[in-house]
Amino acid sequence: MKSAVETLNPTRVRLTVEVPFEELKDSLDAAYKKINQQVTVKGFRKGKIPARVIDQRFGRGAVLEEAVNDALPKFYTDAVNNAELNVLGQPEVDITELKDGETLNFTAEVDIRPAIEIPDYSGIEVEVDAVEVSEEDVDKAVEELRERFASTTPVERAAEDGDVVTIDLEAKVDGEVLEDGVANGVSYTIGSGELLEGIDDAVKGLEAGGEATFTSELKGGSAAGKEAEVSVKVTQVAARELPELDDDFAQLASEFDTLEELRTDSRKRLENMKQYDQATQAQERVLEKLLELVEVPVPEKLLDDEINTRKHNLEHHQLGQMGLDLPQYLEIQGKTAEEFDTETREAAVKGIKTQFVLDELVNKEKLNVNQEELTEHLMRRAASSGMSPDQFAQAVVEGGQVPMLVGEVARGKALAVVVEAATVKDTNGEIVDLDDEEDEASSEETPAEGSAEAAEEAPEAPEEKPEA
Repeated sequence: MKSAVETLNPTRVRLTVEVPFEELKDSLDAAYKKINQQVTVKGFRKGKIPARVIDQRFGRGAVLEEAVNDALPKFYTDAVNNAELNVLGQPEVDITELKDGETLNFTAEVDIRPAIEIPDYSGIEVEVDAVEVSEEDVDKAVEELRERFASTTPVERAAEDGDVVTIDLEAKVDGEVLEDGVANGVSYTIGSGELLEGIDDAVKGLEAGGEATFTSELKGGSAAGKEAEVSVKVTQVAARELPELDDDFAQLASEFDTLEELRTDSRKRLENMKQYDQATQAQERVLEKLLELVEVPVPEKLLDDEINTRKHNLEHHQLGQMGLDLPQYLEIQGKTAEEFDTETREAAVKGIKTQFVLDELVNKEKLNVNQEELTEHLMRRAASSGMSPDQFAQAVVEGGQVPMLVGEVARGKALAVVVEAATVKDTNGEIVDLDDEEDEASSEETPAEGSAEAAEEAPEAPEEKPEA
């Protein structure tokens, strides 16, 4: 077999392959054997029909077609390996010549990973938000905890701001009650903004048994985005009572004996959260700077596939769970279809570039993923998916997704290398030591890995194994 490579552009090549006919012998034998098992000829036992009879009865062309279809993947794979190509996805194969007893010639056009030159990234500098926790921040955190321990007491008076009302709701569109527009026994805190716009004004001033009607735009369900006439009936009014902010509250709401200890712990938690956010922000900005330094051509077919995948996942998974279709979603977002397409394309381009660059860094820095790192990553992914580690691991193995997880971890390590080499300062001009911050956040997803996995929703690793 002889093969040659023609570069069509930085991300696509054409392979020209010439196969001597004798190299088709194994595939021809397999073709005769397969046809033997599928057909019946009077006078011959099944599976014992001579090749010449098959040629006479069914045509030599049928045998050649079966043999070529069987042999093409192997010859294509050999050509790819001989040329040392990193191919992406499926090739477009064209048989240019097939002479019985002489030769098989074909071409295969396929996308490849572009050659990427990683420049010196040690000079990257980024600025991130400073970690600052004010007394107001601590007050707010303690108040939120206090809210969780509030109690309610039914009262016989009109509902006021902050009260918890139990209500029955009925929504109509064009005078018709929606199938999913009736809800009874709903608990709602007036002023929380957790339900429909306009409901606060409707229920304030009503006592138990009081009713009101108001108009509001529905945010979800079968009529999301439409104006509805909503009837509300208050069945109970309850006053919320907050516990006193004292040592007794600290003992009730936490493992601490005093309110001061609780506040100290709240401050520490807020600092950890802001440090984690700061580390994530640093990695996102370092990644953006890195992408600006590297010229990355994007294969058009891979880009089209990625765009279609993103749209499909949005329409059939995310929006489907919310009871929305794409036009309703765009209306809620205040975007046109053209704006949505542009944003989706930009995100897909950035995702593909991110993966290419980080994978090249993995190779350049000779980064490996050990079992402990993979296990830790799997545990985090399982937690975020709502599955147990065993269930998630089984799903990953059965779905053949282990290489994908290995790639995620490796790209996370690659980004961490760049971040370590970069200069990161906060808005106060202070150098940020991200190693300490990642240690603080070790109980959560490592920012480097999280950034690399989801860097602008990077796609899964494009398939690189040769396939026909």
